[in-house]
Amino acid sequence: MFRPLPLFVGLRYFRAKRRNQFISFISSMSMIAIAIGVMALITVLSVMNGFQNELRTRILGMVSDVTISSFAGKLTDWRAVMQKVQGMPHVTGAAPYIEDQAMLANGANMSGTVVRGILPGDDTRVSDVGKKLISGSLNDLKPGSYNIILGKDLAYSLGVGPGDKVIMLISQGNVTPAGIIPRLRRFTVAGIFYAGVYQYDSALALISLKDAQTLYAMGSAVTGVRLKLDDNLLAPEIARRLVTMFNGNYYISDWTQQNANLWTAIAIEKTVMFVILSLIDLVAAISIIIVLVMAVTDKQSDIAILRTLGMTPKSIMGVFIVQGTLIGFLGTLLGLILGILLAHNVNNLLEFARHAFHVQIFPASVYYISNLPSDIYVSDVLKVTLSTFVLTILATLYPAWRAAHTQPAEALRYE
Repeated sequence: MFRPLPLFVGLRYFRAKRRNQFISFISSMSMIAIAIGVMALITVLSVMNGFQNELRTRILGMVSDVTISSFAGKLTDWRAVMQKVQGMPHVTGAAPYIEDQAMLANGANMSGTVVRGILPGDDTRVSDVGKKLISGSLNDLKPGSYNIILGKDLAYSLGVGPGDKVIMLISQGNVTPAGIIPRLRRFTVAGIFYAGVYQYDSALALISLKDAQTLYAMGSAVTGVRLKLDDNLLAPEIARRLVTMFNGNYYISDWTQQNANLWTAIAIEKTVMFVILSLIDLVAAISIIIVLVMAVTDKQSDIAILRTLGMTPKSIMGVFIVQGTLIGFLGTLLGLILGILLAHNVNNLLEFARHAFHVQIFPASVYYISNLPSDIYVSDVLKVTLSTFVLTILATLYPAWRAAHTQPAEALRYE
């Protein structure tokens, strides 16, 4: 079988037992360092993907994919809007809502909150809050009942549970001869939900849409309409279509805009982690340079003989590029296999650490999760492996160039 001479010689050099054992040791360490770098990158990026997806799932369970509201703060023709958007492709549900701020009080305990008025039957089509109830039911939010469902942390801070009473105070007060008196209303706690996202568990309260309209003097108007899509990644595109459909008469936003700072921070953190962990690969690439420089010095006489036999400098350069590329390839391949295995079994390792060392690494009371979610993206794996492999190839260029410029007469002078 025909093989180019640089490839043949490079493979022989790679497989041959070296006279200098230190070079073999450094070569093995370089391969291991590359494998560790690739493994760490794949594992960390997969865990960050898992966290991002877990966070997105929990947040999107409480918010809508797309929101349509009025610039004036009141949407009066919301029924016509709902009827128009429900026939759109990818829209699976629509529900009106009222959202405003209030203060909840129970004796000396007080807490600011976001009050959301909903229609229980419609809200289940755009939100998963009904599935996150610890107690009670959305059907308890009947018009005129003045029942309220609180987030778990909000109920804890107020010191209330199902059946207890809370006072709601809103800034829209009643004008009296004594001045403006804040409007207040007594509500009965009908249920408690746990979303697993602190901003909702500690500051969201649900009431009937009709009760919210009465409390905030909205008449028959609402704050807006919430939409659910069959694919939340299409939310920005659907939002742009709605802007065109309604000629810009409504304020339309999607979940990526509502949580823009959060998703931007996650994307930046993921990029920074990729750059920082890539330094491991950079160190490994530098060690490849050291290995090849030492190999070139060790093979001075061999290079000189090959040159005198007619081998060109370009072919000599190819020999050492092959040798360094093999180190990088095997290290990258080993790291790829170990990284995928570790990313798939990271929770098993955590469970082993819990039992072996009797330590809770991720207490659910602090992190809201007790395990490490991990999602392996093919794009991330390709990015890691290709960037590492290219880096190792670049590391071979200088030593190979140095070998190609070896002068046979100088190398053989003292042989």
